[in-house]
Amino acid sequence: MNSIWHIIVTSTPQIVAAGLKYTIPIAIISFILGLIFAILTALIKLSPRHGWFSILKAIAYFYVWLFRSTPLLVQLFIVYFGLPYLKISGIFPNGIQLDPWTAGIATFSLNTGAYCAETIRASILSIPQGQWEAAYSIGMTKTQVLRRIILPQAARVSLPPLSNSFISLVKDTSLAASITIIEMFEVSQQIAAQNYQPLVMYALVAALYAVLCSILSWLQGYLEKRTSRYIKPIN
Repeated sequence: MNSIWHIIVTSTPQIVAAGLKYTIPIAIISFILGLIFAILTALIKLSPRHGWFSILKAIAYFYVWLFRSTPLLVQLFIVYFGLPYLKISGIFPNGIQLDPWTAGIATFSLNTGAYCAETIRASILSIPQGQWEAAYSIGMTKTQVLRRIILPQAARVSLPPLSNSFISLVKDTSLAASITIIEMFEVSQQIAAQNYQPLVMYALVAALYAVLCSILSWLQGYLEKRTSRYIKPIN
């Protein structure tokens, strides 16, 4: 028992350090970039424009379909291990070679963007059409309506599912170990290989992930209360 406790005490700082250095930064950067992809994709899919814009819509639909229909681990392997073999004469003669950090962030961002795009699209569609018409009646342009009226309300509606996506992304960063990023799970694997206590190490890293996600869940609840403080409760 003392031996197990010693392993936990000595290993926890190493795993936490990896979380602060890699896990959390990867999750935050990937989520911010993913949100940018998501907003652009959602607006393109909702646009009534036709003609050349139909090409952009087709790309947006294909992007969402592709990343929602394939496993995240497979996507990581394709980006990190597969793209170096995509050799195009004159453009990529040696293939597309990305370091683990760049490959991980790129994959996580694109994957998150595909899922969040549908969340944002549904949130925008949930805003009553009458608000668009009322805004147009006082002379607002479409861009002004989106920026001042629709998107702020859609942000509040989409907050819970987007928060869930971020929490899932934090857990999914453990897959980055498969492309040699030394995040929390990779550190636990390395320590387990040294002390031959895989059960203790994997249980420890699971507990640390649980603590981190619990903090994020509390923060989600706080943000929901703050953004809904002007809404009257249903009796």
